[in-house]
Amino acid sequence: MTSTNNVSVLVDLNVILDVLAQRQPHYVSSALVWAAVETDVISGYVAAHSITTLFYLMARHLDREQAIVAVQKLLTIFEVAAVNRLVIEHALSLGWPDFEDAVQMAAAVQAGTNYLVTRNPQDFKDELVSVLHPDDLLNRLNIS
Repeated sequence: MTSTNNVSVLVDLNVILDVLAQRQPHYVSSALVWAAVETDVISGYVAAHSITTLFYLMARHLDREQAIVAVQKLLTIFEVAAVNRLVIEHALSLGWPDFEDAVQMAAAVQAGTNYLVTRNPQDFKDELVSVLHPDDLLNRLNIS
């Protein structure tokens, strides 16, 4: 996946769910981030464990077929950031209270992204990769 401005982001699951479930009031900014990835304005990654969580949530709250369609669509737009032993060990070494957030960060680092995009930037330390709310990313990219 190549972007026109060499910006790459790891998108947290909450942003993906905002789009798929059209969760208000977050839908518009999250959908604009998704669209920026889909149109190659930026390169987008989703951590591998976020995909398994997405499938689980969609199959549980909707049905298995809709979960399959959602994951297939996601895979046509986003690259998958690996969550392997190196990422898990890095996440553990961060010592963060929320291990899942640490795994997101470690996956973003391993993928070489510029930003981790989440609706909960306050839950992350941005010492390794800058953490941005979708609105802040859109402002940096001059997307509205």
